[in-house]
Amino acid sequence: MSKFIVADRQTDYLLPPSVDDWLNQDHLARFIVEVIDQLDLSKLTREYAGRGSKAYHPATLLGILVYGYITGIFSSRRLEQATYDSIAFRFIAANLHPDHDSLATFRRRFLDELSDLFLQVLKMATEMKVLKVGNISLDGSKFEANASRHSALSHGHIEKLEVQLKAEVQELLALAEQADQADIPTGVSLPEELKRREDRLTAMAAAKAKLVARAEERYQREKAEYDEKMARRAAKEEATGKKPGGKPPKAPEPGPRDRDQINLTDEESRIMPVAGGGFEQAYNAQAAADAATMLIVATGVTQAPNDKEQVEPMLATLKAQAEVLGAVECLIADSGGYCSEKNIKACEAAGIEPLIAVGRDEHHPDWRERHSEPAPLPDNATPVQAMSHRLKTKDGRARYALRKQTIEPVFGIIKSVMGFRRFSLRGLKKVTGEWTLVCLAWNLKRLAVLRPQ
Repeated sequence: MSKFIVADRQTDYLLPPSVDDWLNQDHLARFIVEVIDQLDLSKLTREYAGRGSKAYHPATLLGILVYGYITGIFSSRRLEQATYDSIAFRFIAANLHPDHDSLATFRRRFLDELSDLFLQVLKMATEMKVLKVGNISLDGSKFEANASRHSALSHGHIEKLEVQLKAEVQELLALAEQADQADIPTGVSLPEELKRREDRLTAMAAAKAKLVARAEERYQREKAEYDEKMARRAAKEEATGKKPGGKPPKAPEPGPRDRDQINLTDEESRIMPVAGGGFEQAYNAQAAADAATMLIVATGVTQAPNDKEQVEPMLATLKAQAEVLGAVECLIADSGGYCSEKNIKACEAAGIEPLIAVGRDEHHPDWRERHSEPAPLPDNATPVQAMSHRLKTKDGRARYALRKQTIEPVFGIIKSVMGFRRFSLRGLKKVTGEWTLVCLAWNLKRLAVLRPQ
């Protein structure tokens, strides 16, 4: 008698006839299907004209995409293959097999509608008594663009290449006019070589025009900031009768700089410094997470490598969602670019208490500091001083400590567990939609853990 369980591949049914019997009742794929079936997908279904062959239902395609992002499968071709190879994907697709074109088209077509679905899931979390917005942690992280940084050209390099290519064009034209072309290497086609260089010159001229437009936008922004600083110095000098100390701000210079770069694959991405050193072609993704549940309640993507200007857009998003999710009480952020008097005033104007670090904390503070309250705040304290004082109180320290256990693990799990480190789409608008899809997948993954049993 055999000691082993024999693998019989000739059995008529290797799986139960009903897909409902294929997974455990507490499997994540079941929860994904249950939630998506409760969402209002009417905005998506109305977009289908009803002509031609029948389309896959948006609920099916959305379920495949969301579960794919949760499990680290982002390619539409790999998602199609997963509907054959994975029991969980077979369950979500009800044993159908949408082709990769259908999945890729659906993802590109309905990026704008994802923000509504994202909010619907958050509303569902509040109705389940899981989410009650209060303390919100904000942070940003760099994710690689779907473009190589080696495809980027700087304005200075473009000008050097233009000189070189124009000289080569003239040389090729001169060779073409010669009756004796014996000096031309075998296999070289002069028309093809000319066209290749003319096409590159055309592409570089377009890239230069875009760099000039960007430089003009930057100049107008920096000029406004410069004028504001000079106006403050003039007002201070008039009030005190003394010339303000320190160097006056330097006036911005118009026009593109030699180091200004544009990427020929994804021109809206930017070269950014990344953690651990070095630079990558990337976008700066922003997320605000509820401190109690780690659910992401607001998202955004920016081309700026720092986070200085990202507080006000997040405040606008949180305000727009307040009717559905409730009002935010406190915004917690680190010192990596978020701290400024402008951002603190913006939080206070929105009725939100800011807890933004003004600098890096010491790794090993004196034990007395952790068990004592700071000296009373002076009456003439600035907004930055007032917030710094709050951060030194026991309550402020306790609430600020929530950041490390809230938003940092969110980004860490998205990158290291879900495996999302690089956008699949190109262009700021499409990347913003894909980041919403990533955060929607994270929220469903997290909600499956938090749901009442």
